[in-house]
Amino acid sequence: MYKLKETLISEEEIKAKVKEMGKKIEEDYKGEEVLLVGILKGASIFAADLVRSIDLDVKIDFMSVSSYGNSTQSSNTVKILKDLDTDIKGRNVLIVEDIIDTGLTLSNLVAALKTRKPKSLKLCTLIDKPARRTTDILVDYKGFVIEDKFIVGYGLDYAERFRNLPFIGILEDTEE
Repeated sequence: MYKLKETLISEEEIKAKVKEMGKKIEEDYKGEEVLLVGILKGASIFAADLVRSIDLDVKIDFMSVSSYGNSTQSSNTVKILKDLDTDIKGRNVLIVEDIIDTGLTLSNLVAALKTRKPKSLKLCTLIDKPARRTTDILVDYKGFVIEDKFIVGYGLDYAERFRNLPFIGILEDTEE
């Protein structure tokens, strides 16, 4: 059984960081159109808040990807479970993820999307967990850099639970 141990990042901190990230993205893409690609399911809440904080011509689309299948070990290849509805050729694409830990799924996704010839391709994550990184990956926009903690809330889940929390908390295993 799992329960929340403590709040790691408050709702107010998240709101302020998302607004700050939106303004930085707005500055970097000034006068350009951006296609924001949210990675389902976890990034849906972050993507929705982020898109509202960017005062540009922003389109939004979603993908669902996996590099694990039914295993706990990455296959090192990305399986696209839900592809884009939008052609990205010649477009500025901003991949929006809830959390980046090992970086394997995203590095494979970036490689796959580059073959579709976007004008630019950048990464944005709310949570960066570099302690678990197993591959080099350039993250252009980072919200919070955290230690290796088991976290939930604001889209992040454990067994599809806790996504609806407005804050990010640390989960604790109560069965010892």
